[in-house]
Amino acid sequence: MSDQFFVATCQTQSSEKLFGLCDDPSPSQNPAYIDEKDGSKWIAVVENESRNNVAFTAIDNCVEIRRPDGTMEKRCDGALTYNKNIIFVELKERSATGNNWVIDAERQLKATIGGFENTEKAQGFEKKKAYIANSLHPKFKESQSMRMERFLSDTGYVLRIVNRISID
Repeated sequence: MSDQFFVATCQTQSSEKLFGLCDDPSPSQNPAYIDEKDGSKWIAVVENESRNNVAFTAIDNCVEIRRPDGTMEKRCDGALTYNKNIIFVELKERSATGNNWVIDAERQLKATIGGFENTEKAQGFEKKKAYIANSLHPKFKESQSMRMERFLSDTGYVLRIVNRISID
């Protein structure tokens, strides 16, 4: 992963009790970001009761992660960091039933986490999580518990598929 992972130009910050994560719709090439005011744009809602200073580092459209052949890897939208915690986040706005959007998001998270875990910076975090957040609350035909268990086994990260992220 790039040494540019935590560069300030890819970050937005908040210490508000409630804020949102936004990703402008395609064809925008802008990175995802924190928004504290316009809830209609929020794909994920971040609950920060302790008012921690939380940084959101945009990854997609901001940080390069390359495959071994040199081509660009599909990346998740970003990562929340605070204290010694990191939460990778993939933001979706899809209302379809079924799991295709979850499968796509899981691949993006795994690729990003894999790249991140190959850096020295990964050792500095004690709690590691990943979230797939969908603002349209799609219905699942089946439980996602097996997927979340497999994700933990594969990556060492706890996976949640909800659009509310609690900062603890």
